[in-house]
Amino acid sequence: MLLDFFVIIVITILFYLLQPIQTERIINLPKGSLPKIITYLNDNGQHINKLDSLFIRFLGQPQSGYIDMKAEVLPKGAFFKALVSSKAATKDVTLIPGETLYYFIRILAQNFNLSIDELQKAYNKYFPYPDGVIFPDTYSLPIGINEDEMMSILYTLSMQRHKQNAMRLLGTYNEEEWFKNIAIASVVQKEAANNEEMPIVAAVVFNRLQKNMPLQMDGSLNYGQYSHSKVTPERIRNDDTPYNTYKNKGVPPYPAGSVSLQAIEAVLKPAKVDYLYFVRDRATGTHKFSKTYEEHRSHF
Repeated sequence: MLLDFFVIIVITILFYLLQPIQTERIINLPKGSLPKIITYLNDNGQHINKLDSLFIRFLGQPQSGYIDMKAEVLPKGAFFKALVSSKAATKDVTLIPGETLYYFIRILAQNFNLSIDELQKAYNKYFPYPDGVIFPDTYSLPIGINEDEMMSILYTLSMQRHKQNAMRLLGTYNEEEWFKNIAIASVVQKEAANNEEMPIVAAVVFNRLQKNMPLQMDGSLNYGQYSHSKVTPERIRNDDTPYNTYKNKGVPPYPAGSVSLQAIEAVLKPAKVDYLYFVRDRATGTHKFSKTYEEHRSHF
């Protein structure tokens, strides 16, 4: 009788552990205790109950970081084992401030053997703006993931950073208003010679906007595939996109590339100066700022 009871228990447990569970192929587990990890899994649709927690605790402590589950549907037992024993091999990739999505996608494709076209499709699926959303940083990303998983990870991590920065700097987060600031910051990022110049360049942007003057800044035309191209008079004449601040007044509707935290802070706290113009000093690489056009011309 006792043996039969034991057999029934074993069969019940095996049946339970063989039940399928839906999962993401790649899970990024947070650092912390098992209850914290369980809460994270539940918040992300895994539905881990108290019995599941006991099985996981029996097998060991899940490690933080990216976990490659190998499949999107697993028996519960395999899912629990993967949580405590699987790790995804990762590779570092860096998005520098000022770089555009056009080039970053090509860096991702080369480093992870992925399709440029499929990465762009995945980006369009998740991201609200054509550029400037992926936060510049070094990302340790799992080797072997597909294009959709890659962009899903970058979207989640980047939007978290944007929200955290907005809350820290402004005390509130409104996505539309925040990315208006990012659009301005992307111009500042490309125009300023260094971090110290950023608040001054931001001031020039706002001063020109206040006077209803076109920005007429080359940096806005260094969008997309033109990130590393010199802006020529021909480009200015022929470019009919909203990024052409010579033809269009105001700030481009979308960021022209990635922006650093320093550029964002410069936009939120521009320098208190009356400058309307600036030109690069070829000797120093920095800019000379002017209040009048006559003064500006004297710097050429």
